[in-house]
Formats: sequence, structure tokens, C-alpha cells
Amino acid sequence: MAHPSPDHRPGRSPSGTHFPTGWFTRRRRPATARSVLAGEAAAEAARKSTQEAPAAAEALDETPREPEFPVVGDTSAAAFFDLDNTVMQGAALFHFGRGLYKRHFFHKRDLARFAWQQIYFRLAGSENPEHMADVRNSALSIVQGHRVAELMSMGEEIYDEYMAERVWPGTRALAQAHLDAGQKVWLVTAAPVETATIIARRLGLTGALGTVAESVGGVYTGKLVGEPLHGPAKAEAVRALAAAEGLDLSHCAAYSDSANDIPMLSLVGHPYAINPDSRLLKHAREHGWRLRDYRTGRKAVRVGIPAAAVVGALAGGAAAAVALQRRRR
Repeated sequence: MAHPSPDHRPGRSPSGTHFPTGWFTRRRRPATARSVLAGEAAAEAARKSTQEAPAAAEALDETPREPEFPVVGDTSAAAFFDLDNTVMQGAALFHFGRGLYKRHFFHKRDLARFAWQQIYFRLAGSENPEHMADVRNSALSIVQGHRVAELMSMGEEIYDEYMAERVWPGTRALAQAHLDAGQKVWLVTAAPVETATIIARRLGLTGALGTVAESVGGVYTGKLVGEPLHGPAKAEAVRALAAAEGLDLSHCAAYSDSANDIPMLSLVGHPYAINPDSRLLKHAREHGWRLRDYRTGRKAVRVGIPAAAVVGALAGGAAAAVALQRRRR
């Protein structure tokens, strides 16, 4: 008859150490009423502590929390984004002009004018009405006599060449948040509606409100329909679109960098100042608007541009013009 190995007999560990056999043979005690009560009390205390922990942590955190926004599923809301220096670094018209120059739409002197306008725009950090009118007239003179379809086709290529890499990732993420919440997102810009529509489509947005250039038989006349979509005109466009779409403006959001867009920002319940100029920054702080800034060296513009920076900007614009001229040859 086989006997168990000494190392596996009751009361001996594999190393040979003796311990009371009762540790293995003692029967489990049945649960008593008191033990059941103790278990239930422990479970209830555990549940209560996990429910109270977030509230306690929030009470200890003195930082004010922004309410959840955008509200998922609120289809009475939409978002309206300015384009230049809000969604895209610089002016869309300038980038479009560079692309047209590369395609021999106009001469070097016109490019120099566009370059100076862009330098002014970037250093000033705001939209001067007279400056914007000059940009508008330059653009209209360039496209006059060309077919709308031709400009749209080239606009797709120009977006890839000059604009795609200049989109602010932070602003794009804000727009995507509205889309993810099931809301429509519109660009609202003084740029031509054709250019704005291309940019909106490439970013996956709903659509665009932009300046409408007159065309007859699909050919640009060099005139505008009405006036540029700028300042108060943007607010009127947003108001009209909201009425047509059945939107509640108090639920909507608007985003801009410029004080010229205060009328549009003031229309909505959720105004945002994005990369704001000094006037908009002051207004936003006074009215408790939300602020976002995705620029670098933003204080340099507000405090004053050193002479070296101006020289550098001019040199950069000249270098770009020279480079494009060489490519043309």
C-alpha cells in the first residue's frame, strides 16, 4: 500500500516545517445575522464613498469649470467661424493671389501689392476698412473676365499649395467639436464665397458665407453684389441664415479674431475671441467672453513691433516674390 510522501503529509509544509493541522481541517463558520449586517454596512459605505469622492474633489478644486459645450444633440445650435487669422493664419485672399500669380493671372507689380497688404495685415493684426477695400479692389480687378468654374478649379489646387498648412489646429478642433455634437458649422468671411466654400468643404464644414462677386454667363464682371461681407454685414448674414435654418442664436457660437466682428459675436450666446486683436481682447475681457490664442509671439504685436521684425517681414515678402518670379521663368 502506497503511503504519501513525507513532504505532502498533513501538518507538514513542502520544506518540512510543522504547523497545526487545524488550519486545513477547521470547518467554515456559517454566516450569522451580525456578519451579514456587517457585510451589508461595509458595501453601502463603499458605494457612498465612491459617489461622494467626485463631489469632494470638485469642492476642493477652486478653479471655475466651464459648462459642457457644445451641447451634444442640440440641433438648434450652430457655429460661425471667421476665416482670416481665426481659422487660417493670414489672409485667404493673399494666399489665393499667390496661387493665381503662379498661374500667370497677373503681373509682378500686383504680387508686390498683395505682399505689402499681407505684411500690413500680419503686423497690424487687425482689419482696417480702407486696407480691406484695397485688397477687395485688387482681387476684383484680377478675376474680371475669368470664368467662375476656372477659378473654382484653381482654388482647389491653391488650397493645397498655400492654405492647408496654415489652418490653426486649435480652431479646427473647436469646429470639429461642434460637428461631433451634431451641429452645423459655417465660415463667415469677407473672402469671395467661392474661395470660402472650397476651404469649408476641405475642412469638412457645413458651408460658407462670403462676399459675392457678380458674374454674367459664368464670367466675373469685376463688380460685387452688394458690399463685402465685413463687420455689420457678417452679423446680418448670420441672422438671416439662422432664421432660414431655424436656429436659436442664444444656443449658437461665433469665433473671430477681429473687433470688426463684435456685431456678429454679440448676436450669439457663446462668443469666442480667437487670436484676438487688442480691441477685441479688451472687449472680450470686459464682457466675460471666452478667449483662445493659438499664436506665438502674440505680445510682440500688441506691445509694438521692433524695427528688426519689420525689416524681416519686408525681406520675407520680397524673398517670396523673387522665388515665385524664378519659378515662373
